[in-house]
Amino acid sequence: MDMVQRNADDLATAPINPPLPQAAGYVVVIVIGFLIALVMIATTRLLRRTLGEDNTKTEMFMTANRSVGTGLTASAVISSWLWSTAVLGSAFVGYNFGVAGPFWFAAGCSPMIVFFSVLGIACKLRVPEAHTLLEIVRIRYGKVGHVVWIVLCLINNIIAIANMLLGASATISALTGMHIIAATFLLPVGVVLYTFVGGIKATFLTDYFHTFVITIVVCFFTIKAFTVPEIGSIGGLYDIMVKLAATQPVEGNAGGSYLTMTSKNAILFGIIHTLSNFGLVIMDTGFFVKAFSATPHAVVPGYIVGGIAYFAIPWAFGTIMSFSALSLEHTSKFITFPRRLTPTEVSNGLVLPYAAVAIAGKGGAIAILLIVFMAVTSTISAQVISVSSIVSFDIYRQYINPNATDKDVIRWSHIGVVGFGIFAAAFSTALHYGNVDLGWTLYMLGVLTCPGILPTVFTILWKRQSKVAAIVSPLLGMATGISVWLGTAHALYGEVSVTTTGQTLPCVYGTVASAFSPGVFSIVISLIKPANYDWRDFRKEKLTFGTTSDSSSDDDVQAKSHEENINRYVIDKGQLKRLLTISGAWAAATFLGHWVLWPLPMYASNYIFGKGFFVAWVVVAIIWVWGTMLVAGFYPIVDGRKQILRIFANIPKSVR
Repeated sequence: MDMVQRNADDLATAPINPPLPQAAGYVVVIVIGFLIALVMIATTRLLRRTLGEDNTKTEMFMTANRSVGTGLTASAVISSWLWSTAVLGSAFVGYNFGVAGPFWFAAGCSPMIVFFSVLGIACKLRVPEAHTLLEIVRIRYGKVGHVVWIVLCLINNIIAIANMLLGASATISALTGMHIIAATFLLPVGVVLYTFVGGIKATFLTDYFHTFVITIVVCFFTIKAFTVPEIGSIGGLYDIMVKLAATQPVEGNAGGSYLTMTSKNAILFGIIHTLSNFGLVIMDTGFFVKAFSATPHAVVPGYIVGGIAYFAIPWAFGTIMSFSALSLEHTSKFITFPRRLTPTEVSNGLVLPYAAVAIAGKGGAIAILLIVFMAVTSTISAQVISVSSIVSFDIYRQYINPNATDKDVIRWSHIGVVGFGIFAAAFSTALHYGNVDLGWTLYMLGVLTCPGILPTVFTILWKRQSKVAAIVSPLLGMATGISVWLGTAHALYGEVSVTTTGQTLPCVYGTVASAFSPGVFSIVISLIKPANYDWRDFRKEKLTFGTTSDSSSDDDVQAKSHEENINRYVIDKGQLKRLLTISGAWAAATFLGHWVLWPLPMYASNYIFGKGFFVAWVVVAIIWVWGTMLVAGFYPIVDGRKQILRIFANIPKSVR
């Protein structure tokens, strides 16, 4: 018996030979990263010569002159949520919980992306010249409120980028043998390079390219998975999952089945994920920067189309790839055979890459390596530009050099881009050596990202929130959430450690406390002495920069720009209010559809999918994800066709 146990332990801890050579990791991370950066830099220069888009000017660098159309906005929205976490995490929860896992992963993202269209158009309506969320907070609540939100937003950005890098680096290391720390530090390099030069427009363009590539690969696997003889078809996949329910049932699922939405652990994950993502969206200044960069009439359709289209990626891809892993891990095709994946491997996000290798061999490994690289670099770009805006506008311009010129702010934007890229890699490395992985950050991040949700929403939509309530409530909420999180971990498991604080129940209770207690605090404090904020005060401060480098004329140019913006606002006000109503209706409908009317009756029914229902479930998911690929890849081209034609028409003039 001792010998058998020892052999089992040896199998469980035996190192896995990476399917790709180490050189492949460095080629993708360094060579392809630099090639993309060089292409984006060349594209930025082409746009400057043909369309006059000058990224040495702050308005262009930070907000793309507020000229981005609906198609590119929708693609950027999809990209903003196509984290390495999304492609890796959806397979991770599908492997653990069955069909309910990828569904709740998707339902935990789309509703708040669509809801953000409400905040985006409300900001366009009330603060047409804003560059960042923090400018809005400063105007309404002054310096103390501004500093509090700077801290909240930076915490959000730091946790978000660490979550991405941990999962992506672990996957690249597993697929190629590349040292995980080398991957962590090299991944941001190309991103920093093209963001440094191109600003937010480069981010939009790389978002488009990366999202198109990722969705093509996702669609490829929706076909390739069913060409594997051991699976054969959607019906064949169903038969395997039925057998697995008998041999390795899922704890907490109806009948132990993988084919049911009645999954206690999945719905708890759904609660965590939904609230966490509300925090990640609303407290990520990058989402606001992209909203401010869009034209006023592109914000609502861009975010609605992007949010609805995004849903299919974690739902379809997570379901197919996690079930493929479960189906194939008992065969010689699977990289860990003859053993199953260990909990550590699952938590590190290796379900997806190992399933891809089983389905498509080295080609599958290359495909996953490519999309993980694309996903992580695209979202790193969004996080880097987000922090850059905080450093330049909200710290440097406000507290270091209030008389900063356009050139000064650009310089500090560059410092923010480079500095945060280095910091993000170092912080992720520290977490790695502290035995923190993708699974832990995926579960606990809501505790830190959620306290600012309701105070921020109230700031934009509720004139009665008082200054004291806005400043105090998120701080009390964060203290409440952390206390509940750590206290629950100690009460249930007897200690506070990385292991216990990453368990489901402590994270659920901590996230719920962090999300909702600030709302209670804010409402109570505001009702004691309510404010009555005049939305017109937002438009009194000049936020735009001039278009000349002559400091003596900056004020005149800025005044003219401010006057033009106010006049434009008067013209657009009625249309913007109508869009605000439309966005609110879409946000409510998306939440009710994706979170209430669709999943909850299925959860309550204890229904276990029949073969016909499962086939329909997967077919709808596949059709939806192919639609997402068309939206992400071709809609921006169709929508931007006039601008593309102008570029080609002006190329001869630019080379003279």
